[in-house]
Amino acid sequence: MNRIFGTSKPKTPGPTVQDAIKNIDERADSVEVKIKRLDAELIKYREQMGKMRDGPAKEAVKQKALRILKQKKLYEGQKDQLMAQTWNMEQAAMTTENLKNTLVTVDAMKSANKEMKKEFKKINVDKIDSLRDEMEDMMEQANEIQETLGRSYGLPDGIDEDDLEAELDALGDELFEEEEEVPSYLQDDVPALPAASTAEPGLPAQANAPKPAAEPAMRA
Repeated sequence: MNRIFGTSKPKTPGPTVQDAIKNIDERADSVEVKIKRLDAELIKYREQMGKMRDGPAKEAVKQKALRILKQKKLYEGQKDQLMAQTWNMEQAAMTTENLKNTLVTVDAMKSANKEMKKEFKKINVDKIDSLRDEMEDMMEQANEIQETLGRSYGLPDGIDEDDLEAELDALGDELFEEEEEVPSYLQDDVPALPAASTAEPGLPAQANAPKPAAEPAMRA
């Protein structure tokens, strides 16, 4: 069947905005090259006219320069049009990109909204309130228990706080007297130690005795 009727050729995708911008930029660059070439010719003609005297020859060069200047103006107008087209295409590209980003954001918001609804179905607000009330009650009970355990017990019957204070003062005096008493072993007289000997070891006492000073000789 394909041999008889043939097959349809796949459609080639049309040019994108970026392709159009690239094509316009290339055309604008080509026009810019032509404008620069015309500028070079105008400079050459102006220098040539500056060296010539008034007359038919100078007038002919002037006409050539005017013709070149007209061409330059046409190319400059074409360049401005191409630049305007490029700007319009870039705006269209930016708008298209923003729309794509907006669609992605909307899809993400839809997915998030769907997920939030699914999770909210698992939450019971009444149970949360009841749970919070139970926790508050348990915390109050725990505080009451701590206060009860922290209370001080009263004194037994027959014991007065004034008597306890008097006994504490008396106990302090007894301890102070015990600290002032000196033990008996510290009160005994300590025997005097013998004086240290100045004799050299290994020599008799007389040898170590100091010699008397020699008397001065009598003068005649």
